[in-house]
Amino acid sequence: MAAHERFNFNSLDDIQRKSRELGLSLSFPADLSPLRQKVKVGPLTAPNAIAVLPMEGCDSLPDGGPSELVKRRYFRFARGGAGLIWWEANAVVREGRANELQMMLTPENLASFKELVKETRVAGKERNGGDYRPVYILQLTHSGRYSRPAGHKSAPIIPQHDPILDPRTGVTADTPLVSDEYLESLVEKYVASALLAQEAGFDGVDVKACHRYLLSELLASHTRQGIYGGSYENRSRLIISIIHAIRKACGKDFIIASRFNVFDAHPYPYGFGEDEKDFMKFDSREPESLVRDLCAAGIDLLSNSAGNPYYIYPQVTRPFDKSSLGIPIPGEHPLESIERLFAFTALVQKSAGTIPVVGNGYTWLRQFMPYAGAANIAAGNCAFLGLGRSSFAYPDAPYDMLNTGAMKPENCCITCSMCTQIMRDHGRTGCAIRDGDVYGPIYQAARDEAEKREQAAAQGEWMAGAKK
Repeated sequence: MAAHERFNFNSLDDIQRKSRELGLSLSFPADLSPLRQKVKVGPLTAPNAIAVLPMEGCDSLPDGGPSELVKRRYFRFARGGAGLIWWEANAVVREGRANELQMMLTPENLASFKELVKETRVAGKERNGGDYRPVYILQLTHSGRYSRPAGHKSAPIIPQHDPILDPRTGVTADTPLVSDEYLESLVEKYVASALLAQEAGFDGVDVKACHRYLLSELLASHTRQGIYGGSYENRSRLIISIIHAIRKACGKDFIIASRFNVFDAHPYPYGFGEDEKDFMKFDSREPESLVRDLCAAGIDLLSNSAGNPYYIYPQVTRPFDKSSLGIPIPGEHPLESIERLFAFTALVQKSAGTIPVVGNGYTWLRQFMPYAGAANIAAGNCAFLGLGRSSFAYPDAPYDMLNTGAMKPENCCITCSMCTQIMRDHGRTGCAIRDGDVYGPIYQAARDEAEKREQAAAQGEWMAGAKK
């Protein structure tokens, strides 16, 4: 592994040269035509091979409905022209919300979602042409260990104890494990949310199983007893049951997707997809089994991810220039992190066969990401170029790629982790650099409030110690 470096490339030749120096196989051909090809997703066809990945804003109304910031975000995404827009995390139960402003589609706010879906489609056609109709997927989630449905107090729901994550998430030895009965009851909750999404006009839903949220941690619950822990069959039982139930309820023409972790980068027996002796070494056996089982269950679309953004190895999923507060600089070059993510996607696409897979890990590449994405699509290693954090910063990137053949460097995400820091500080998330008029003040307010909470907590601990 090479030392970490910040992005400092001015040309394709520069980044290709660095890739060769590091002994990597990254490719950046000048041909972007693969991005313009249509992609079949279930019964629908996406108009191009660019996807907006689910980027949570933590800014819905208290009832879970779309706020003005939510509306603004999806109008920008729709006008941006991506062929697939993967809408952000939508909680299936209130106690499973990651924050008190997390999106949550309910019968009471269904009309507002239906209106937003309709209006964003109109806005997208106005900008991109009358035949432009992107595929809309709504991500369904339960935050599990990272549940915080009210205020600033964590309310974790855990499938297993984890000596590494427990102290970081407010879990004590007395915190009970979630019951099998509760987990089984979630199947109907996911189905109810999927039916609402279908009525609202979404083309499909994502059964989220990444980033150590509930279904993701279940896949890693080697130490759990009962029908949802221990063996691979048990650990994957709930996600497979949910997919079967949604298919039965919503019919064959409704898309079912899953964005899932292939590699947790977390020590065994508390992680998924890692070697038992070296947790930073990938073991593909169970992730490949999961892909095959998801496809057999009737999945239409996949997107792989890795790691835990809340822990100390975020480069496994989000290579960056600057880390969030308290996160160490990784001992590898971002291009090495990117090649690992690309390899995961290629493995998933090979295992999935004709089921399309959305690639990730591109944002650090800035204006050179379309070339890497086109190369991966042309090689059959994925079906879509997926845009994550970069969509906060540069929602028009798909339009520029498709219509001008290039991205504007001055609009690109600089991977400064400020959008992640806002979320960590319990604020509303967006780009404080490229969208600074809106999110600059939000970032600073959230940072100030977080510092006050930290100071109050430290003072409380000091007082408690003094009394002893």
